[in-house]
Amino acid sequence: MSMVGERALAAPPISGVLETAIYVDDVERAAAFYQSVLGLPAMIVDPRLVALNAGPASVLLIFKRGATQDDIHLPGGTIPAHDGSGPLHFALAIPSGSIDEWRAHLKARGVALTAEMSWPQGGESLYFNDPDGHVVELATPGVWSNYS
Repeated sequence: MSMVGERALAAPPISGVLETAIYVDDVERAAAFYQSVLGLPAMIVDPRLVALNAGPASVLLIFKRGATQDDIHLPGGTIPAHDGSGPLHFALAIPSGSIDEWRAHLKARGVALTAEMSWPQGGESLYFNDPDGHVVELATPGVWSNYS
């Protein structure tokens, strides 16, 4: 992105990513997977949406594919239409030193790893697919320079 000829304006601060959304064919099946395999507790359960607590100030939203293609008008305002298709990727933060524990935990629940990575900055990642083919990554500190 070039700012040539333009005055660069500093953006207000961002605190982090609050929500990550995936779109699935079977919300109940997907929610059961994330609750039983990853231990993420439900905060909202609805036929077209399940919101899971994915850690401090982090929510994993599971939407029924195709069920959010219209704006939703609520007393407080409007939620714009959205949807997605195809396998998505997201990473969940895990503590340093927990890779072996997570590897064993996933194996005990019949979840096959699709890949592993040791990053140059010292972090480690495990990758696997959820029932809808989304690529889930469990990542320790050191994957990114701003995650330590």
